[in-house]
Amino acid sequence: MGFLATQIMRGRWQAAGIAIALALLSLFMPPISIVSSAAVALVTLRLGAYEGLTVLGIGVATLGTLGVLAGNVEFALLYGVVLWLPIWVLAILLRAGRKLALAIESAVILGGVGILSFSLFKPDSGEMWKNLLTQMSPPNASLDVQPQIEILAHYMTGIIAAGTIFGWIFALFMARWWQAQLYNPDGFRTEYLSLSTSKRFALGSVGLIALAALSSGTIAELATNLSILVVVLYTFVGTSVCHSLLSPLNQGRYLVIGFYVTVFLIPHLLIPVATIGVLDAWLNLRQKFKTK
Repeated sequence: MGFLATQIMRGRWQAAGIAIALALLSLFMPPISIVSSAAVALVTLRLGAYEGLTVLGIGVATLGTLGVLAGNVEFALLYGVVLWLPIWVLAILLRAGRKLALAIESAVILGGVGILSFSLFKPDSGEMWKNLLTQMSPPNASLDVQPQIEILAHYMTGIIAAGTIFGWIFALFMARWWQAQLYNPDGFRTEYLSLSTSKRFALGSVGLIALAALSSGTIAELATNLSILVVVLYTFVGTSVCHSLLSPLNQGRYLVIGFYVTVFLIPHLLIPVATIGVLDAWLNLRQKFKTK
């Protein structure tokens, strides 16, 4: 990864070439799209908005040209509008504000705007997702699957938005890690382990979740979709808190590795981890346990 970061920083054409190559590779391995976005973010973090936009523009123009030749321009638009442009904006905010929390809060806000816009543009999105999920289900699927599809269809907008937000944040973290490797060793580790949000943002998040739980109908559905984004945000914060608390202990390195493996293997743990992230806004858990 360090070699790749060094190549990206050799110049705008090298950075654009790597971002484009990774974008094409992501057609066969979708997670590679995160690394492609991180390339744009690294240039923006280190050299500023103009250089980042130049790399982004070269990438979109190249993919657009290839798309015209292949008859698939949507691929270039997907990368330009959904992946590269948001990560460019988030990298500018991180470069200016120098706070990871500000960047990931902004990512959630961008995702929320996307959900609201999609809900206005497509008021019957639940029916659209239901039809799509039904088409994707195996022909021999049992009738028990249909009630699950009925429920899932109402929250697919939030789930897809959450996946997109996760990709943005992970790409931003990767770019910041690259930047630290090249110019500020241990800088990312310090930033990540101190990650926390403001009390105001945490209070707004709790209020949104309460609205989703206490309301009904369209308001409940919209609030639930937005709440999914909040869970993503505070999962990152919660993992930061747990990492910070576990690492100073005896065998802390192995405890941290075990923690991440456990969370990955048992997704149900994401909710308590996110709860820890929310509580940290008021309790300052790192400092409280550090003093003890």
